[in-house]
Amino acid sequence: MQNYPTPDFEQKIVAPADLAAHLAALPKPVVFTNGCFDILHRGHVTYLAQARALGGSLVVALNTDASVRRLGKGDDRPINPLENRAAVMASLESVTLVTWFDEDTPLNLIEMVQPDVLVKGGDWAPEAMVGSREVLARGGAVHSIPFRFATSTTQTLQKIRGA
Repeated sequence: MQNYPTPDFEQKIVAPADLAAHLAALPKPVVFTNGCFDILHRGHVTYLAQARALGGSLVVALNTDASVRRLGKGDDRPINPLENRAAVMASLESVTLVTWFDEDTPLNLIEMVQPDVLVKGGDWAPEAMVGSREVLARGGAVHSIPFRFATSTTQTLQKIRGA
C-alpha cells in the first residue's frame, strides 16, 4: 500500500498557544480576519483573496464549534467541525496561517497577533469590528470589504434542505 505524505497546507494550522512562535516569521503587513467559515463558498474565497491582497500575509481565526453554537446560527451549526474547517481554510493559497478562538470574540487573538490590518466582510462597519479600536490605536488599518456575490452558508443550507 502506498504511503502518502501529509499535505503541506496542514502546517498552516497553528493552535492559539503556539501562535506567538510563528508570528515573527510572517511577511508584513499582517492582515487578520475571523469567522465561522462553515461551508466555504465563492463569497468567502473572494473575500479572503481580497483581504490577503491588503498585506503580506493573512491570518484567519476560526470560531470553535462551541463559539459558533453560541452565535445562534442554528442548533445544527457548525455543519463542519473545526478540524475540517481549519484544513479547508489552510488549503487556500490566500491564507498564510489558520488558528481558532473559543471566546465570543477574537479580541485576545487580535491583541496577540497585533495585525497591521483588520478585515471583516461588508456587513460589518469598521467601528463595530472587535479589535478595530486597538488596531487603529497602533497605527494600523481597518477594512470592511463589500460582498461581491450574494451567497451565504445559511442560504446554501436552506437550499439543501428545500426550505
